[in-house]
Amino acid sequence: MIGASLAVGLADLGFSVAIVERTEPEKFDPKQPPDMRVSAVNIATEQLLEGLGAWRFIKAMRTCQYNRLSVWERSDCRTDFSAQQLAASHLGHIIENRVIQLGLHQRLGECTTVSCFYGHTIHTIDIKANSGAITLASGESIEAEIIVGADGAQSMVRQVAGIGTTGWQYSQQALGISIRTMSLQQDITWQQFTPHGPLAYLPLYDGFGSLVWYNSPKQIKALMSLPHSQLKAQILSTFPKDLVDFEILEMANFPLTRMHANQYVRDRTVLLGDAAHTINPLAGQGMNLGFKDVNVFLQALNSELDAKGKQQTLAKPADWLARYEKARRADNLLMMSAMDGLYLAFGNDNLPLSFMRNLGLRLANSAGPLKHQALKYAMGIKS
Repeated sequence: MIGASLAVGLADLGFSVAIVERTEPEKFDPKQPPDMRVSAVNIATEQLLEGLGAWRFIKAMRTCQYNRLSVWERSDCRTDFSAQQLAASHLGHIIENRVIQLGLHQRLGECTTVSCFYGHTIHTIDIKANSGAITLASGESIEAEIIVGADGAQSMVRQVAGIGTTGWQYSQQALGISIRTMSLQQDITWQQFTPHGPLAYLPLYDGFGSLVWYNSPKQIKALMSLPHSQLKAQILSTFPKDLVDFEILEMANFPLTRMHANQYVRDRTVLLGDAAHTINPLAGQGMNLGFKDVNVFLQALNSELDAKGKQQTLAKPADWLARYEKARRADNLLMMSAMDGLYLAFGNDNLPLSFMRNLGLRLANSAGPLKHQALKYAMGIKS
């Protein structure tokens, strides 16, 4: 998603771009069941996708608009957010990752300066002083003045560039459960904190939905071994009463990892998205941070083009790449630290701390301007 969106933005600025993708996105079929991987797309990401011309393709497939968001530990200490509080039409959309990716690739089909190497794997990457070269397993070679690593948490580009990382594996895993509810499409996403980890619900199109159950790897493994009927019974006895009736479609577990690249830029190599950072997903901000990388990258490049022109901008990319890195490393680190703070604060059953947590949530629900500011930040808007 991140690499495809950057490629569209670069093409719109007049650059020639080569994309290497191991697999071509599967064509959309409305009869396909929902994907296991879904994301909460905030307003800022929507605006970026709209500006890139990809949002129309995504909306033509399937999305779920959400207008309300609730967070609580105890039901009597609940913080509720709504688009109405900000006089906004909505807070965001819950969308399958593959739908976002496919919409971007449909937009790429309109970009005459983009070459997509589908079905290829990279054999070697050679980073030189003034350019970079990629040799594919097929023997084909691609040369470029800048190499972008948007190739995920196990980024080959990052490794070849010699960029180290810091981070750790969290003690919990996330069990994703795809469900079909017995209700109409809902407009609320919610999350309850428990000492064993959060319990979350994300609505999807046409009454489908996604549950996320955080727990220890041992407990997640035990849950995955259950037949659907027994798993549903476990869900009903554990999840809050806000959950409507449902049937289970499929499930998958995901490890939780924090990773931050020590640099986002080295020579003519630059990292974006999961190649640069992975974050605890309990607030659903990981994908949005990646799209913020794209937005800041394109803004820095566009400013340089306005000031110096294309030839000089590519000849000396250090300045504008440094601006991108400085802005995004700081913002990403702040969000990662905030998520770790929530993880530590809510991931225990300490009674005094529990009292303070619930008092904080109760106060937050009536905090007025402070609550509105927190909601704006989650939506990715500044004012």
